[in-house]
Amino acid sequence: MPPYRRLIVLICLPLLLTGCSRHFNGPGEQPIHLDSASAQVTRLQGLTYTPNGWPETLQADVYLPADDGTALRPAALVVHGGGWQRRDRSDMDGIAEQLAKAGFVAVNVEHRFAPAHRFPAQLHDLQVAMHWLHEQAPGWRIDTRRLTGVGFSSGAHLVGLLGLSADQPDLASPYGGEHTRLQAVVAGGMPSDLFKFDDGRLVVEFLGGTRAEAPEQYRLASPAHQLSDSAPAFFLFHGTQDRLVPVDHAEDFHQALLERGIHSELYLQRLRGHLTSFVTRGKAVEAGINFLSHQVSD
Repeated sequence: MPPYRRLIVLICLPLLLTGCSRHFNGPGEQPIHLDSASAQVTRLQGLTYTPNGWPETLQADVYLPADDGTALRPAALVVHGGGWQRRDRSDMDGIAEQLAKAGFVAVNVEHRFAPAHRFPAQLHDLQVAMHWLHEQAPGWRIDTRRLTGVGFSSGAHLVGLLGLSADQPDLASPYGGEHTRLQAVVAGGMPSDLFKFDDGRLVVEFLGGTRAEAPEQYRLASPAHQLSDSAPAFFLFHGTQDRLVPVDHAEDFHQALLERGIHSELYLQRLRGHLTSFVTRGKAVEAGINFLSHQVSD
């Protein structure tokens, strides 16, 4: 390809991708801005959130909005992807900062990895992270009635499952419960039904067996099979050309939420696969943060 044509493609591709996105059940009104919204962010790095004696010492980075000294702020638990067994929380730094600029206290966490630690170890990590968030709430002026979750890929799976776990005894015991309740979730590229995977290595190593060998694990670990009428609102964004986590994971989950009368928005990113839906996530994340702002507004 001649250099000038390559340059045209590089300039036009982001515009083309943005223009091909579709937002289903989204708000018609203008974006909401929380009173505490500010461009000033304070980052607290490498804070240990796990209790003494936890199988692994795990850390979080916390992004605080500008301090006006009085108002309570909503918070977002932020969880990275990586097939439940790699990557790290730095992948979500940009999203965490965006959340803080929009007025959220963003808590960007790491978790234990499969196959050394199998499900539900990762869910337990997030549950104790939520307990820690509640403990820190007075110092960070977090309104614990306005807690949300944000994740991508396996991180979206974990934070989505966390949002559904409070009312599910098999998932809430022994570390969950009321303190894990989320008001809303933003989930990008989320594997919503693990039965849909053809016994791929990542899922088998995460759950400790195939679908035939461990059907109860697959049921417990699938957000689609843990839905109840008390589920939080969901904003789902997904690439239509995703081959790793096919788009029907988002479409079917979105429809299941709507059938239960639960608010759900679906943002389809046309022409994008799994990785490119994250790399070119800009408009989707902006819409997702706007969704969270609406969900937690007084």
